[in-house]
Amino acid sequence: MNLFAAIRLPGEILFGENQRASLGAVAAKWGRRALVCTDARFAATELFEELLAILDHSDIAVHVYDGVLPDVPRDSVGKCADDARGFAPDLIIGVGGGSCLDMAKCAAVLLSHGGAIQDYYGEFKVPGPILPVIAVPTTAGTGSEATPVAVISDPDRTLKVGVSSPYLIPTAAVCDPALTVTCPPGLTAIAGADALTHAIEAFTAQRRPADPMLAQEHVFIGKSALTDHFALLAIRLLGRSLERAVLDGSDATARADVMLGALAAGCAFGTAGTAAAHAIQYPAGALTHTPHGMGVAAVLPYVMGFNKPACLDELAEIAIALGVSVSGRAKDDLADAAIVEVNRLFKAIGIVPNLRELGLPADKIGWTAEQALGIERLIKNNPRPFDLSSMRRLVEAAYDGGVSAIEIAN
Repeated sequence: MNLFAAIRLPGEILFGENQRASLGAVAAKWGRRALVCTDARFAATELFEELLAILDHSDIAVHVYDGVLPDVPRDSVGKCADDARGFAPDLIIGVGGGSCLDMAKCAAVLLSHGGAIQDYYGEFKVPGPILPVIAVPTTAGTGSEATPVAVISDPDRTLKVGVSSPYLIPTAAVCDPALTVTCPPGLTAIAGADALTHAIEAFTAQRRPADPMLAQEHVFIGKSALTDHFALLAIRLLGRSLERAVLDGSDATARADVMLGALAAGCAFGTAGTAAAHAIQYPAGALTHTPHGMGVAAVLPYVMGFNKPACLDELAEIAIALGVSVSGRAKDDLADAAIVEVNRLFKAIGIVPNLRELGLPADKIGWTAEQALGIERLIKNNPRPFDLSSMRRLVEAAYDGGVSAIEIAN
């Protein structure tokens, strides 16, 4: 096999304690008038006031839009852009969880190119560069600070939709673990489980032939040497610290590990992409109205079991990255141990163990399988191919929970 690597990243990534203090200097490189996108909860905090003071100290004029809602409702994007148009920003700063960062990306698209956000659904629909976006995450999960995608909830569609373009990758990411300290245990768990799912799906994604046009014609291109590096880093960090961060939110070391893990996972899947766990969550989440991270994590062990025959080596490496003892164990045993450890970790932090407990109606199993199979950009990334029969078998197993995730491989 010829060595192949590809990755797309923000132009500047700053991570660590008190890195938020650099926000003014970073912003000043790109303009003097900043639209700041956040939600009402974070806008009312002292930390947000501190960030505004940092920008003011660097003579950055600010227009705050604090109406970001979970899952970025379609029409709210146009409202945000319209609200800021008279201010004429020359850069946009997203501060908050994944929805705030996604709103910043989408507002940048509309302020740069006009139209409505639905004009840009899909891949490569953004026609050119957008206003610089600086991402300042306050949760550790989505990795949106490093990815080329923004997710929208459209009332005319059952499933969420995405805008996917390399132009959406933030110009800079300022990641300060102190901004996550007030994140409650439940949200820490769900966001961290989402990040671990990103990392594992990126690391086990299909490896495609090294076609020179691959990265020019696809936003998500499967695993490569560089995405593997970031994915394994994320798995190591999250494996050793996610449970600690959930149990003790004041543990600064654990918080830093989880935030760096989420960032690294974003760096990995932003190029490699995700796969079947995400494909199943889209319809399951639409029916159950449950958090994205909870849904992908609920099905991940079953997806790992299904994929085991196609990615035995990768699952064995995941086990080692998660801290499983090797001690002369065979590769097949290590692969099983990876699934067992992911199950254990998710149970410890309160992730539901199956789709039934997620709230999926039993009579929607077939529909969920059909919808998941139809999400081609994710299914084509899965290391083991699907037909409707195998997808239904996987969804049934993930619903029932009575079949061991390891047994699904057979």
